[in-house]
Amino acid sequence: MNIHSGNRFLAIYSGILTVAFAVTVFGGFTQSTKKTTFDEIEVHRIDVVEPDGTLRLVISNKAQFPGIIIKGKERPHPNRQTGGMLFFNDEGTENGGMIWGGAKDANGQVSSYGHLSFDRYLQDQVFTVDASEEGAHKQSRLSIVDDPDYPITDLLDEQQRVSKLPKDQQQAEFKKFFDEHGRPEQRLFLGRADDRSVALRLKDTQGRDRIVIKVDPTGNPSLQFLDENGKATAQLPSR
Repeated sequence: MNIHSGNRFLAIYSGILTVAFAVTVFGGFTQSTKKTTFDEIEVHRIDVVEPDGTLRLVISNKAQFPGIIIKGKERPHPNRQTGGMLFFNDEGTENGGMIWGGAKDANGQVSSYGHLSFDRYLQDQVFTVDASEEGAHKQSRLSIVDDPDYPITDLLDEQQRVSKLPKDQQQAEFKKFFDEHGRPEQRLFLGRADDRSVALRLKDTQGRDRIVIKVDPTGNPSLQFLDENGKATAQLPSR
């Protein structure tokens, strides 16, 4: 083979490889940033994350629903068995969520629920919207809660410790913990009760009703002002 012809062949071959490499690399970058559209998608769970991997949103079925995630670390949840959505703050800590479900059992008993909530930083829910049905019991409500100032990890650690004790000791240990650390207290309730009455209840820092605006099942309205013992100090209509 002529040396010059061989060199020319190598130069052409090298150029082709360079062009092919450039097309592959830059084409790959273009493809990776392109939006993809689906007419329909079926998944079990979707995790939405920031560029650094911090979790911001989970949409999941019941089987793969996560436990309690705090700063990216997951702990088992004591009683959450549902599908839905969880919201996470900038640190990858659960910050509220929306869950729902319902079914009819073999005996024809109906159950249904929906729940939307938002949490305090490193604490539990402070604003909730709920609807539930268990047979003849039907309720719907909006609630505002004062949470204590300690991180919820203190309560989770206490739950883990107390779960190893005999059951007859557990209630007393939880009471001791809440007496020392404080407990969540409902401050506002707006909703429908089982008896079909509706009420707005404004409460003090101990969770005691202090003002109650109510319409009973027969349609009679009332307004009550209550002391710390639940005794009416004034009301309309007056008795």
